[in-house]
Amino acid sequence: MLGLGTSRQLPSVTKNLLVINVLIFVVMMLSPLMDQKLTTYAALHYFTSPGFKSWQLVTYMFVHGGFGHLLCNMVALYFFGPVIERVLGRERFLFFYLICGVGAALVQEGVFAWLVNGYDVKYGSAAVAWVIDHSWSMFSNGSTSLSPDELMEGVKYGVISIGSGGYSYVPGVMELIGIANTPTVGASGAIFGILGASAMLFPNARVYLYFAIPMKLKWLVIGYAVLELIQGVGGYATTVAHFAHLGGLLVAVLLVIYWKKKGFFNDKWFF
Repeated sequence: MLGLGTSRQLPSVTKNLLVINVLIFVVMMLSPLMDQKLTTYAALHYFTSPGFKSWQLVTYMFVHGGFGHLLCNMVALYFFGPVIERVLGRERFLFFYLICGVGAALVQEGVFAWLVNGYDVKYGSAAVAWVIDHSWSMFSNGSTSLSPDELMEGVKYGVISIGSGGYSYVPGVMELIGIANTPTVGASGAIFGILGASAMLFPNARVYLYFAIPMKLKWLVIGYAVLELIQGVGGYATTVAHFAHLGGLLVAVLLVIYWKKKGFFNDKWFF
C-alpha cells in the first residue's frame, strides 16, 4: 500500500526502527544459531510456558518469521511511521510504537489463555500444565519423542493413548501443543497501531492499496480490521496472530482518544 508519503529525510525513531528490524532479520538469516536463540529467548511464548520471559512482550516485535513478514511491516512503517512521528514527536512516538506492540502481545496472550481454558475444562488443569511443560522441553531440545516415564505420565493424565502402532496424543492435544509452542513474532501489532492512528488523524487521506487501488485511509484500516476479526474468529490463517493485530489497533485508538481529550491535538490542523 502507498501511504501518507515521506520526505527525503526519515525521522530518527522511524529510521532506527527500520534499521534494527532489518539487521536482526539479516543476523537470523545468516546464523542458524542466532535464529534459534532469538526464537527461543526473544520471540513471545505463552505465559505459562517455561519458555516465557517478561521481556518477550517487547522483544518479539523485532523478530520476524520470514522475508515477506518483514517486508510488509517495514513498508508500512516506512510510509506511515514518519507522519505519525512528526505529529507525536520522537519520545511520544517511540512510546506509542512500543505500547501498541505490548498491548498487541497482551491481547494475543489473553486469547491463548481463553483457548487453553477450554482444554483445562476438557482434560483438567494438571494435564494441560503437563502438556505445556513437556512439549516445551521437546521443542527447546529438538526432541521428537517422549521417554517411557513421560509416556506413562501422559497416559495417566489422559492426553496420550498407546496402541500396537505406538503412542499418539488424544484429539485436541496437538492444537494445545501448537498454542503453547508456536511463538508470536513481528512488529505487526505496532504497525497496526500506526495505521490506526493514521486513520484517526488523517481519515480522508488518499492511499493506494497494492500501489494501485485508490481509497480513503479510514476505509482501508476499517477493512483490514474487519478482515482480521473474521479471520481470527473463523480460525483462518492460524499461523497469523490476528488478535495481536487487533490489539495493537485497539491500543492506538484508545491512546489517540486519550491524548485528544488531554488537548494534545487541539492545535493540529488535521482535526
